Amino acid sequence: MNFPTSFLAQHQDHQPGFEYEMNPAPIYDDPNYNKKGELLNNKVAIITGGDSGIGKAVAVAYANQGADIVIVYYNEEKDAENTKKTIDQIGRKCTLIKGDIGDPDFCKDVIKKTIDEYGKIDILVNNSAVQYECKDIKKLSDEQFDKTFKVNVYGTFYMTRAAMEHLKAGSCIINTASVVAFRGSETLIDYSMTKGAITVFTRSLALALAKGKTGIRVNAVAPGPIWTPLIPASFDANKVSQFGSDTPMGRAGQPVECAGAYVFLATECASYITGQTIHVNGGEIVNS
Repeated sequence: MNFPTSFLAQHQDHQPGFEYEMNPAPIYDDPNYNKKGELLNNKVAIITGGDSGIGKAVAVAYANQGADIVIVYYNEEKDAENTKKTIDQIGRKCTLIKGDIGDPDFCKDVIKKTIDEYGKIDILVNNSAVQYECKDIKKLSDEQFDKTFKVNVYGTFYMTRAAMEHLKAGSCIINTASVVAFRGSETLIDYSMTKGAITVFTRSLALALAKGKTGIRVNAVAPGPIWTPLIPASFDANKVSQFGSDTPMGRAGQPVECAGAYVFLATECASYITGQTIHVNGGEIVNS
């Protein structure tokens, strides 16, 4: 499949961004990537940020493999409804839950609603994130710093802590890290910090759960530049037009190109893998 190598200059003034406003729209599904199967048959997956971008691609890929999906989103009603419609057409159940994962009580409510609706949780994908570009740390406000950590780190922790009450042997947690956790970013300092924290959280929790003989695996996926709503919501229009062109492959990735890693990590094919990070970044070599 031919993927775009450049994008129209565009910008959105809201975080984490709306997919329906993007041009071109991100590619979240393709039959060459998301083949139908039964690898996750009758599993129940919670995906934060599952309304759009990488989360949407994972939700659709999981549904294609037989899973029912709970999508947690912030305020992107139109994107969430569009994703639910796609999953409904696949023939799997999809529940939408709106709210702020930076609130621990909301995260507990997500878990309660999931158990009430489905009776179990097999997969938790901590994917929601915000990022705000800042070229001078002296201008990085307390408000921005707190917001980035509250969503990216606290939200991941709150969702995981709440889900642990119901995860059992064979369940798994998959966290979305980032290439910037390994190489840094001069304009996304606080965001890079959060992704570093998520990477270490993945390794630490994986060790604790493995040594505790729980049978629960914890892994991460570290995307490079992927064409999602977060991009036009984070950068100025000119930077967006060149997004991803500096990768070894010369282009940004599409959400559908990330989804397979999340599918693999959720299946029995990855039964001997925990505490690891899969890098989906267009060829950049990082020290992991």
